[in-house]
Amino acid sequence: MKKSLAILTLFSAISFASFAQTQMIAHRGAWKNTGNPQNSLASLNSAIQLHAWGSEFDVHLTKDDVLVVNHDNDFYGLDIATSTYAELLTKKHPNGESIPTAEAYLKEGLKQKATKLIYELKTNEQGTERTLKAAELSVALVKALKAEKMVEYIAFSYDACVKLRALDKSAMVHYLMGDKTPKEIKDAKLSGIDYHYSIYKKNPTWIKDAKTLKLKTNVWTVNKAEDMHYFVDNKIDYISTDEPEMLNEILGKSPKK
Repeated sequence: MKKSLAILTLFSAISFASFAQTQMIAHRGAWKNTGNPQNSLASLNSAIQLHAWGSEFDVHLTKDDVLVVNHDNDFYGLDIATSTYAELLTKKHPNGESIPTAEAYLKEGLKQKATKLIYELKTNEQGTERTLKAAELSVALVKALKAEKMVEYIAFSYDACVKLRALDKSAMVHYLMGDKTPKEIKDAKLSGIDYHYSIYKKNPTWIKDAKTLKLKTNVWTVNKAEDMHYFVDNKIDYISTDEPEMLNEILGKSPKK
């Protein structure tokens, strides 16, 4: 009996340690050390190959209501919010890829079940109405693809986060701006805080406060080893990074060759 209890205790401790360990999110996919364009299908697949817990990507709404994946407001000089999807197809990434639609990007990511798809809804420069329209189309797309379990949403727009929560009460929705306390995020029924590393350093209790409130915690964009160690030591749930290979080394999760 004592031996069985000791084994059970050890198993529980190992399980808890695994559950509590900080996880890596590849920011815009794995691009910096791979030569892939940011937010491309190639960068997504490279993040998956690195066994990233999640791969983050950025979604904009075009003039003709197509959701597309790109970080900046423009795609090689074409303003996304005021361009049609057809117009954006006249430009290509250096690797020959066209700008991915959110649908194509999600379908590529759904070919596997290990790496979460971290869907950043960008704030539309044409105003709040267009941002909320993008939120509606995003949730409808994720539901149509039956991708709810693989997708988590993040956004700088607080209005967008609240809208996403209203549209799907079971979705994971995390706020990016950094101007809300963990208590305010909990009261809004959002899932977590996803703040720049400087915000956490100015508010050193917020990681612990969020965990007490059963909120998830992520930090962006952490590219230096000393900062990675700082947040791992503070038991943050996730770290978003442009250096996924470095963070894998620190976490002891480098893929086997």
